[in-house]
Amino acid sequence: MKHIPLYCLAAASMALSFFFENTPTTSSSSASDLIVAEASLLPSFLDDEEDKKPGDAASDSAAYDYYGQALGVHLTHTENKDLLRTVLDWIGTPYRYGSNSKQGTDCSGFVTRVYKEVYGITLQRSSHSMFSSVKRVDKDAMETGDLVFFRRGPGQPIYHVGIYLKDGKFAHSACNGGVMVSSLEQQYYHRNFYAAGRVETN
Repeated sequence: MKHIPLYCLAAASMALSFFFENTPTTSSSSASDLIVAEASLLPSFLDDEEDKKPGDAASDSAAYDYYGQALGVHLTHTENKDLLRTVLDWIGTPYRYGSNSKQGTDCSGFVTRVYKEVYGITLQRSSHSMFSSVKRVDKDAMETGDLVFFRRGPGQPIYHVGIYLKDGKFAHSACNGGVMVSSLEQQYYHRNFYAAGRVETN
């Protein structure tokens, strides 16, 4: 009889082990092959952020390290993790003019969806309209989450928008590749960069 508690514990342990080993994992069908491959190596705290304890420095550090590596930027661990995670989840989504879903999205559709998901803010649908509602910031004062706008020369309308990340890189939906991370130093974007703007999120 004295061994019954041990048997019960062993049975419970086996049941829990079976449950966790057979719990299906999810991955974003919209992510690129590289991101999907990296995501499969993520620890469980990235699969279920709600289970993490607030202030868990080790988990936070690991999360930032992963996001920084996956997005190709150097993070200071002060950036909005929800923003980084959401942007990463959209990477690889194909371009589709006039749409804003994981099946396809254009540049302004991507930005509006991310801002709604992360901040609960509904932005104007077009890049030109977005620009009229942001606070202008200098290019060298941009912060993670600011919007970057592009036009094809003086007097031309704004035609493209993206979300600034870090290190001169921004996330956007490009017509020749879908949602991706690009550098403002690339010749095309450097030439057509117009301005940066900040959305009041508080």
